[in-house]
Amino acid sequence: MPTARFVIDTSLFVNPYARGKFGKDPPSAVTGFIRMARRLDAQFFIPPSVFNELKNFIGAKSDELALHVKKRAPNTFALHLPAAVFYDFIDDVRSRVNKGLRLAEEFAKDNHPDNDAKLAKLRDKYRESMRTGIIDSKEDLELVLLAKELEATLVTSDEGVIKFANKIGCECLEGDKFHALLKTLGKKKK
Repeated sequence: MPTARFVIDTSLFVNPYARGKFGKDPPSAVTGFIRMARRLDAQFFIPPSVFNELKNFIGAKSDELALHVKKRAPNTFALHLPAAVFYDFIDDVRSRVNKGLRLAEEFAKDNHPDNDAKLAKLRDKYRESMRTGIIDSKEDLELVLLAKELEATLVTSDEGVIKFANKIGCECLEGDKFHALLKTLGKKKK
């Protein structure tokens, strides 16, 4: 049986639902993941940019994680994606920008004096309309591209990453299901 390959996202350790079975906080989730990973015939990858992002949450545990997860950037010069993917992406971004503009217009028209509360509400609504369900960083894109290049399963809880990965034909697994899959792989190895 071929070795299983996984590209893992920061959300596996940071998102409370994804990390739940591995540990109560990001550092203990890394420890729980390593405990399982070292016993498996599997390869784990993470783009360097995502690893650097994760280090902010796990501190000294990053050195231990680096021994079990291969840091690898996608070969962005060799990968080719269909133009239709970018056509849809641009259409989605334009729609989101228009929605954000309407939110800002509502804020400008509202004459209530509590500006701090209004700003907080605008910030939350704007973030939701602009960033939920879309790839919104180069780290997100690198995850998907690396999974595509390696023909690996992408493990994430990020809706936007999952949506984009599905469009380009990457196998995805939601982070909260990863622990159960690793347990299954461990049983098959025995």
